[in-house]
Amino acid sequence: MTAELVRGQNHPLSQARLEIRISAGTPIVAVAALGDENGRIHGVEWVAHPGAPTQPGLEVPRQAAADHRLAVDLDAVPEAVHRVGVLLALPVGGTGPARFGAVAAPFVAVTGLDGGEVASYTITGLEAESAVVALELYRRQGAWKVRAVGQGYAGGLGELLTDQGLPQAHQLAGSINDAVAQGLARSVQAPPPRTADGDRSRQAAAPALGPDQGGSAPQPGPVSPMSPYGGQTPGGPGQPGPQQPSYPGAAPDPNAVTQPSAPTAGGPIDYSHPRRQNAAPPPPPPTAPPAAPGQPARPVAGDATGWSMEERLYNQVWGMFEDLARTTAAYRSAVDFAESRMDKELEQVLSDPRSRIGGQGDAAREAARTRHAELVAQAREALDRDLTQLAAEADVVEPALPPAYARWDNPVWHAYRVPMEMPMALRLGDLHLPEADRIRIPMLVRLPLERGLWIDSGAAGSSEGSFTDSHTMSRLAMETAVAHAARLLAVHPAGEFTVHVIDAAGSGAQSLAPLVQTGVLAAPPARGAAGVADVLGRLTQRVDLVQMAVRGGAADSLPPGFDTSQQLLIVNDFPHGFDDRAVNQLRYLADEGPAFGVHLMMVADREDSSGYGPLLDPLWRSLLRLTPVADDHLADPWVGHAWTYEPALVPPGSQVLQQVLSQVAAARTKFM
Repeated sequence: MTAELVRGQNHPLSQARLEIRISAGTPIVAVAALGDENGRIHGVEWVAHPGAPTQPGLEVPRQAAADHRLAVDLDAVPEAVHRVGVLLALPVGGTGPARFGAVAAPFVAVTGLDGGEVASYTITGLEAESAVVALELYRRQGAWKVRAVGQGYAGGLGELLTDQGLPQAHQLAGSINDAVAQGLARSVQAPPPRTADGDRSRQAAAPALGPDQGGSAPQPGPVSPMSPYGGQTPGGPGQPGPQQPSYPGAAPDPNAVTQPSAPTAGGPIDYSHPRRQNAAPPPPPPTAPPAAPGQPARPVAGDATGWSMEERLYNQVWGMFEDLARTTAAYRSAVDFAESRMDKELEQVLSDPRSRIGGQGDAAREAARTRHAELVAQAREALDRDLTQLAAEADVVEPALPPAYARWDNPVWHAYRVPMEMPMALRLGDLHLPEADRIRIPMLVRLPLERGLWIDSGAAGSSEGSFTDSHTMSRLAMETAVAHAARLLAVHPAGEFTVHVIDAAGSGAQSLAPLVQTGVLAAPPARGAAGVADVLGRLTQRVDLVQMAVRGGAADSLPPGFDTSQQLLIVNDFPHGFDDRAVNQLRYLADEGPAFGVHLMMVADREDSSGYGPLLDPLWRSLLRLTPVADDHLADPWVGHAWTYEPALVPPGSQVLQQVLSQVAAARTKFM
């Protein structure tokens, strides 16, 4: 029976190998620290954190996440260790909340390897704190116990670690924040939060919202995420759903990488309808007859909630993404449990001298392998059931997508017309996992863009890119940038999106031909150092003017004839043609531009700018890295799977790009 702890209460632990599950509703950083009898941390090697995720007896995730799983083996911690502290902190420098009082109360549960909860604790009463000691596992008279602590620190991890007696507390806190920031640069943008009434109709798990995030405060206690097609995911009560076989078990995921949630109601961008902020979207219409008893629901395009079909499809795509992430996590966790169980059984066979006599040992080993195969087969069967349903849904959703969400080979582009308003989001490519290679999930990002894009023209880590020479990679990267820019132009109303290009060396002339020949660029691509300085100077001045006008409350006082459209700057072959002043201006545009209508798209190999050293690290981290070939460098905001990204490219021989850009150019001429 689970012990629901309150602050200061303790509970005995009967198992040495444990898993600590954390659910916070918003991305947080999880750290585990080893302490002596007095709780003092002797050095940085006693702390497991995203930059050093494994220490003796400890393993923590490598990045911030809304849900965490920490692995603890109390038998493996050093003899000098008498306390193991579980520390939580909010990421520093992101767009997410800066204090725990603005988010839902974090929930922490200690479980055995079989998934059964031993003790749980909901950390309430936090306000201005940005770091907290959640739990403490401590040794008392040869036995281990868990204590609910809930001690918060307004000064963040640095203050917390200092209070724990660590001499290098602030240096370690800085390195943890740097490790988290590096991981955020490769994370997929999370969808903006939705109210509980407006959540997806089929009950996909979603982070809980606090009062400051437009949602109602959750009730204390664990929230069990639901399986996308019925049942519950591991860790919830009741019978297991199709995502998890009938046996328990969950292995820690040390690679969970996420990013901060989209801006909340108090952030710089509010996507909620001004007259609908207090109302839930209408439920999806019953467009399909109910399924027969015992059969999965028939997939229908637009079955999510939303005010318009575009919003329904957007929510449905994100629901599919989340469903696939969680059902794959359940499968991987089940397989890890099966392997851990087999290893333990084989270890017991080897440690028992009696099993070495006769055929007892061989029989025991064969029985362990048979049980392992049965568990894996059950897990695969459950996964295949979910994948079949998701594949059927993808088959009906893909043809129904509007141009902004559709692939270039979708017939919807044949009926393309320049839109009258900007869409909610834009498709930048497809995402898939190795367990479900046939299912492609559209990668949608909200508009206007909240961070710049970096098309990496360097050597890719995937097999598809590892044998591609640098010249070909540069060409593919520029073609990818042109396809993204064309899509951005196509989904904006006439005259509301302007594209500038810096191609200092002229190496991208061939790839830029569709943009240049159709006349959709604001001016010919800038060449040489003088062209770089001119374009950067004008865009920097534009950001300064809009920034002063907005902050001064005089947005209507911009100069006559000022171009109020969204601006996109494409930079090819960086840092060629850039001096120190130009580099600083580029960093300024990357940091300040998105909030004031200037967006950046870099086509570059990071190694080419290695001469600048760490100066440009913040620039690369601020951009969403995309690749011109398939590569598994992106992660989801829930469990941190490494997703394979495939860019949204125009099919070879297709004229759709030229046709769409010609319509954009014609509409722009009429607008002007």
